[in-house]
Amino acid sequence: MKVRVTVMLKEGVLDPQGKAIGHALHVLGFGEVGDVRAGRVIELELEETDPGRALSRAEAMAQRLLANAVIETFNAEVLA
Repeated sequence: MKVRVTVMLKEGVLDPQGKAIGHALHVLGFGEVGDVRAGRVIELELEETDPGRALSRAEAMAQRLLANAVIETFNAEVLA
């Protein structure tokens, strides 16, 4: 079963990568872009057939390793 975990910095945490991306987009002529936040997406292939258990395991992985709970939030979703 495939699970996607999206990790983002919490609101209020400085995001220099997002700022750099936003600035570069403005320089390239995309002036309509406002605030930019950068994160990461992790796709996991789990040997699990139950969607609920797959989601639970992915959330446990995110809590223990994939996301820093002090400065990041995460969202896990079952894809297939």
